[in-house]
Amino acid sequence: MIKIVLPDGSEKEYEKGVSAAIIAKDISEGLYRKALGALVNGELYDLNRPIENDSTIKIITDKDVEAPVIFRHTIAHIMAQAVVRLYGDVKLAIGPVIENGFYYDFDLEDKISEDDLEKIEKEMKKIIKEDLPIERFEISKEEAKELFKDQPYKLELLDDIEDDSVTYYKQGEFIDLCRGPHLPSTGKIKHIKLLSVSGAYWRGNEKNKMLQRIYGTAFAKKDQLEEYLKMLEEAKKRDHRKIGPKLDLFMFENELAPAMPFFLPRGAKIINGLLDFSRELHKKYGYEEVLTPLIMNIKLWHQSGHWDHYQENMYFTEKDETQYAVKPMNCPGHILIYKSKVYSYKDLPIRLSEFGKVHRYERSGVVHGLFRVRSFTQDDAHIYCTKDQIEDEIIKVMDFTNELYSAFGFEYEADLSTMPEDHMGDEKTWEVATEALRKALEKSGISYKINEGDGAFYGPKIDFHIRDSLGRKWQCATIQLDFQMPERFDIHYVDNNNELQRPVMIHRAIYGSIERFFGILIENFAGAFPTWLSPEQVAVIPVSDKYIDAAKELYEKLDSEGLRVKLDDSNATVGYKIRNAQMLKIPYMIVIGEKEIETKKYNVRTRDGNTVEDLDLNDFIKTIKEEIKNRSLKLSY
Repeated sequence: MIKIVLPDGSEKEYEKGVSAAIIAKDISEGLYRKALGALVNGELYDLNRPIENDSTIKIITDKDVEAPVIFRHTIAHIMAQAVVRLYGDVKLAIGPVIENGFYYDFDLEDKISEDDLEKIEKEMKKIIKEDLPIERFEISKEEAKELFKDQPYKLELLDDIEDDSVTYYKQGEFIDLCRGPHLPSTGKIKHIKLLSVSGAYWRGNEKNKMLQRIYGTAFAKKDQLEEYLKMLEEAKKRDHRKIGPKLDLFMFENELAPAMPFFLPRGAKIINGLLDFSRELHKKYGYEEVLTPLIMNIKLWHQSGHWDHYQENMYFTEKDETQYAVKPMNCPGHILIYKSKVYSYKDLPIRLSEFGKVHRYERSGVVHGLFRVRSFTQDDAHIYCTKDQIEDEIIKVMDFTNELYSAFGFEYEADLSTMPEDHMGDEKTWEVATEALRKALEKSGISYKINEGDGAFYGPKIDFHIRDSLGRKWQCATIQLDFQMPERFDIHYVDNNNELQRPVMIHRAIYGSIERFFGILIENFAGAFPTWLSPEQVAVIPVSDKYIDAAKELYEKLDSEGLRVKLDDSNATVGYKIRNAQMLKIPYMIVIGEKEIETKKYNVRTRDGNTVEDLDLNDFIKTIKEEIKNRSLKLSY
């Protein structure tokens, strides 16, 4: 017999090998009918998988956060089964669950297009209607190699598995190598939608074959699926790759500078607004701004460890028989600045910041608008401190992060990423560093989860994920604790006993990539930036050529007050000028004609279509300047 502990703390005894399905049925028929899987000692199980030892158990229904992992994984298999039925000779790769959905990679001769998704989805619905039982089998690795002898990608995966036994799943005629878990049958979840198809290199390596990847999603309830699809439609409308060029914010020249953005005058104003705000906060939190070279000798990158761990993502050049690297990160340059002086413990912490331009080679298959580029600017900073100062410094960075993100209306959460397989330094040092970050997170009261093995190669890190107006999450800020680079560069400070000690180095960025953050803002605000960030804050529109001089006078008055103003003195009609200003998302428009000249009162239109009549100009200026000063997210009128 084994002991089973339920979520309410009650205990029951069952025969060894009992399944979660039997336990659920024992609790109630209603729970059994709703059950999708189980959480056994913290691990997700199929309902019918035998439980061999004393365990804590939670039955998973569609209301639990773990449920989508189970049913989306199952739907990925159903999609793979449908593709095999429709296309015959298909080599199966992988089909993981991702946020809000899943994908599966296929190798087949036929080219799958967006138009084919409907027929694949139709076949999936047939499989769902068949309600095929899904069975789990555990076999030896050698048996699995025989079973999947015609599936080269599965054989490659089997070679990487260290265990002697593996599991596969069967539903009808379809089998797949998989750890699971899965639903008990194909008929449990019905609300599915295939979303897109794209190319993807096997294992993300461009040296490998390009496979066909189909993305899809599934939800437990129809209204949840409809709500998600509605959000995707809204996201398409907000796509920064369309809005950006349309609003004259940025452009790409893919032949001459692939994946390297050019910012046009309107976009540059927004970028500068972001930098000005960040500089203001950096000053408040005690940072000193520095500038470092873009290109430095490769000796530096050997010493920093980037040569061993990052060279595939770097650009290189040679001059006078000397090799140089274009910097992918700012940290080695900041270390050289620190090392150029001798610091006392009284000087620490030293906080150096830089809006550093970096270049990283990203594969053409992964570049994506401003979200994944090869040339970008980081709001980078490095803090050099004693071990006793770590916690306070991390908390200050979190306060900085909160103040900056709050200005954009973003809520956020954090990941604590631990030691990766490819890392520098010993495990004991990593444990100390990781514990310091954990303590700071808990002291700050920030919600976080552990992201095992995803730290930087030189230290653990905290990544912040902001949530935009559509509920999407974006990873932006990062804090990385580093005991390795101070060691590699042999940097010191003099302690109170006049002895040399090694400082701790904290890497941090709040925007992350300025370009990426800009892209997020474009989509978050759908191009309608708050007034303080808007490229032009007021448009002055004369009714006809007769009023151009008066419009210029008004333009000069507003400009002298520090407002960003656009004067539209074109020959177009008033209606066209207003529509153009609205298309450019300019917050406020003042139309000037005979009445305005005589009364010195103005009608102000907003980009939302509201009109406020007979405003005194000085009152208007005062109100807008206050709105800008407070960095308000809403228009004043």
